Amino acid sequence: MPGHQYIERGTGKVVTEQLFGDPVVRWLYSSVREKAPFLFDALTSSRVSSALGLLNYHSWVGSKLSGNSRLMKECSIDLGECIDPPEFLDTPKKVFERKIRYWETRQMPELPELIVSPADSRMLVGSLCESSSFWIKNKFFEFEELIGTDKARWLETFDGGDFAVFRLTPDKYHYNHCPVSGEVLDFYELHGKYHSCNPGAVVLLVTPYSKNKRTVTIIDTDVPGGSYVGLVAMVEVVALMIGDILQCYSENKYDSQKKIEKAMFVKKGQPKSLFRPGSSTTVLLFQKGRIEFSPEILSNMRHPFAQSRFTHDFKTPLVETDVKVRSWIGVAYK
Repeated sequence: MPGHQYIERGTGKVVTEQLFGDPVVRWLYSSVREKAPFLFDALTSSRVSSALGLLNYHSWVGSKLSGNSRLMKECSIDLGECIDPPEFLDTPKKVFERKIRYWETRQMPELPELIVSPADSRMLVGSLCESSSFWIKNKFFEFEELIGTDKARWLETFDGGDFAVFRLTPDKYHYNHCPVSGEVLDFYELHGKYHSCNPGAVVLLVTPYSKNKRTVTIIDTDVPGGSYVGLVAMVEVVALMIGDILQCYSENKYDSQKKIEKAMFVKKGQPKSLFRPGSSTTVLLFQKGRIEFSPEILSNMRHPFAQSRFTHDFKTPLVETDVKVRSWIGVAYK
């Protein structure tokens, strides 16, 4: 399997990604999945995933096995942007669940019609419309399964629309922030497996994002104070060694956190949820004809020299862009 590269936003630099646990992922999703399907199902179950997360991230043993200071150095984690002092970040779990001074280090554009990234992540965009040049059918998810086959209203709403996939690697800041402002119309959880979000697993399994456990938040932005980009679905997808997604919306930094509920108003750029440690993914769905993605991100997807596993296996140019949470990724269609 080839290596995997992405584009660094702003500089345009092509970067080769260090894929954490890549040999294990390849072994699990090729040999084990093919030769021992019962074992594969067990290893991607909730119970085993939670046990692996407990060993690697929660416990003192995990800290010793991982080498916490080495982990932070290898991941190039900027301790200067963290709220807690370095001595407090003494386990991998605390490192992955760290809080940052995002109001200082992740400046957000003020224009209300701009859509911002929900996470520090590597992103791709696509369309569910066959006439679009960015039509990607059933590569990363099966649309109906992603938001629920019994959710007729939302399936009709987002049919033929656009989407963005944000892949959080283990070194990233793991809070999700609201990509738009608006009123929560619906919020629900869909049960599933705990597959890895490593690019190798994605191309070998195909559509894992719609098979994993996930939460779905539907936001109406066409309300007073909203972003006016139509309805937006925010799908937070768990992965291997992530047992839960903590809903912890806050209007002021990380203070007075509360769960997402119907009819509440959420503000763009504010913390919404926290992924438990590991790699994970967030997917945004937009209504057809309501938004335009950043030209820079669209251009990067077709970079002529970057070597992407998605490009190699899906036979179409799909190169990720590394983006920061609260940075603009799209705008209301005019």
